[in-house]
Amino acid sequence: MKLTLFVVTSVISLQTSAEILMQWQRTPLAIDLNVEQERIIFVDRNVKIGYPPSLSGKLRIQNAGGTLYLKPTQAFPETRLQLQDMQNGEIILLDVEAKANKDKLEPIKLVYEQKQAADSTTFGEIEQENQPLSEITPPKSSLPTPAALTRYAAQSLYAPLRTVEPLDGVQSIHHRLPANITTLLPGLPVKATPLAAWQLGDYVVTAVKLRNQSTEIVKLDPRYIQGRFYAATYQHNWLGGKGTAEDTTTVYLISIGSADNAMIPEPKRVVKKTVKHQTDHAEGK
Repeated sequence: MKLTLFVVTSVISLQTSAEILMQWQRTPLAIDLNVEQERIIFVDRNVKIGYPPSLSGKLRIQNAGGTLYLKPTQAFPETRLQLQDMQNGEIILLDVEAKANKDKLEPIKLVYEQKQAADSTTFGEIEQENQPLSEITPPKSSLPTPAALTRYAAQSLYAPLRTVEPLDGVQSIHHRLPANITTLLPGLPVKATPLAAWQLGDYVVTAVKLRNQSTEIVKLDPRYIQGRFYAATYQHNWLGGKGTAEDTTTVYLISIGSADNAMIPEPKRVVKKTVKHQTDHAEGK
C-alpha cells in the first residue's frame, strides 16, 4: 500500500514540476528535439560532451554547470552523444533526434541508480538488497599514480569513451605549453605538439604528439628527452618515415606540477631591427 502511495506521489510531483525524469541505467536514453527549439537537460554532473562530425552545424550544444542546452538548426536522424563524467569517468549515452515539430518539449532531468537506491532506502519500501558502497564506488587504481595517469591519458586519447577506466580524483587541465615545442627532443627530426594534460594530486601527465620530419625511421628513447620530468612513456618506440602511416606517435610526460615548469624554455626570438640614419644637410653646405 505504501509503495502505491509513493508511485502516485511521484507522478503528481512530475506533472507539477514540468520536468521529465529519465533514469540512467547504462542503456542509451532517447531524447527528442524540435528544430529551432532549445531543450534543457539537467545532468547535474560535470561532464564533457562528445559528438560525431555529422552534427556540426546542425546542433548547438551549450554546457553550463551540469546543464545542457541543445538546439538543433535542422532535422537530423537519431545520433548518439557521449557525456563523460569528469569526476569518475562514467559514460552517459544520449540518442538525440531532431524533427520539424512545433510542440513544446519539457526539460529533462537525469536521475541515477545510486541516487534512486538512496531515495528508496529513505522511504523504507524496498528490502536491503542494494550493493555495498564499496561495489558501486569506482575502485581506486592499484597502480602508482604516475602509471595510472599515463594509462588514463592514453585511454582518453585513443580508446572509445565507454572503455576509459575511471580514475578517481583526476581532472583535465590546460597544458600551458607553446604550440610547437623545440626543446623536448632537440636531437631528433621530430615536431612536438602538446595535445592535453591531466592532473591527479601533485602529478601531471601531458600528452605530446610527435611527428617525424624526415624520411628515415626514428628510434625513440626516454633518455633523449630534455627537461625535468619524473617519467616519460612513448605510445610507440619508433617513428616511420614522413608521410607513412607510422610517422606519428604520442609521448606521455609525467611532471610534478605543470609541464611548463619541467620543460626547457623555448629560445627567445631575436628580432632584428633596422635603424635608418637620416643625415640632415644644412643649407649652404
